[in-house]
Amino acid sequence: MSAPPKVPSTPGTAASREDDDLALAFYRQMVLIRRFEERAARGYAEAKIGGYCHLNLGEEATVVGLMAALQPDDYVYASYRDHGYALARGIAPGRVMAELYGRTDGVSKGWGGSMHLFDVEARFMGGYGIVGGQVPLATGTALAVAHQGGTEAVLCQMGDGTTNIGAFHESLNLAALWDLPIVYVVSNNGLGMGTTVVDSSAEPELFKRASAYRMASERVDGNDPVAVHAAALRALTHARAGRPFLLETVTERLKGHSVVDPAGYRTREQKAQLLADDALAAYAARLSERGILTDDTTREIDEAAKADVDDAVRFADASAHPAVSTLFDYTYATAVPNDSRRLPGQPLFPAAAGPDQTISGEAPA
Repeated sequence: MSAPPKVPSTPGTAASREDDDLALAFYRQMVLIRRFEERAARGYAEAKIGGYCHLNLGEEATVVGLMAALQPDDYVYASYRDHGYALARGIAPGRVMAELYGRTDGVSKGWGGSMHLFDVEARFMGGYGIVGGQVPLATGTALAVAHQGGTEAVLCQMGDGTTNIGAFHESLNLAALWDLPIVYVVSNNGLGMGTTVVDSSAEPELFKRASAYRMASERVDGNDPVAVHAAALRALTHARAGRPFLLETVTERLKGHSVVDPAGYRTREQKAQLLADDALAAYAARLSERGILTDDTTREIDEAAKADVDDAVRFADASAHPAVSTLFDYTYATAVPNDSRRLPGQPLFPAAAGPDQTISGEAPA
């Protein structure tokens, strides 16, 4: 099983021009994420993946541009649309797919699933199933870094709907007050589930919300990985200097909110336009025009991505299911008094030991 294609990390540089090797590396990762997500949708239809499953289809440019700007010791927090971010952070596709399958070789040992990918070595601090659940935690991590005098930055990715919850505003306020090294990234795909941003937000240009906290902010074309990469580098430089930043990337998801959402809120014409504006195809055309991408290279990249995903599926299929006895192993980080390990169907209290005892085992008065 091969590792995901590496994107050269260029922290601290001014990405004002598009380097050919970097551009091609971006494309390779975008294709891998696309093929992985397509296969994840298939795995869900085949009942190999249970629970919820939200895909990065259409948002690959934003994912790749953001992750390439990070240094290895930076921290990443993501929303529940997290598969692509894990792959672009360098986590092996097999480990990600095994987690989707609920297997022991998954990044969360099969207990997290699609929305809860986690890898402490990659400093990928999880996807979060609760909308905005990651925002206070990422802010706390940035506070810890600042308190310890570290040089790391924290990147906290979220969807547009998160900007409407209280924890978003509370976190930005504290980050600005305490000069925390954090970049908040809003991946604005225009829809909070099925409700448009325009219909749910009095200020649909979400980056402007940072002005309430005197925080620097920027809006960028999320369908252009080079533009996202450059903006992320600027934002991270800002954060490392102790000034938090809000970055909004405007992108589109090609499918519904989750794999079971038919996106009935979109018209047939809107769906056709989304496919016509597909960021992956547009970026491929752009690289072809510059002579970076040939038909042969395009075919080779696509075949390699499919082979990597096939390997990931084989790896996941071969991985064991978690034993029932391990169900409670990760409920708490350390031992907790009176920790219940009762399985479904088991009685809340042990059965009485005899006719002269109560259900709790104590002798009657």
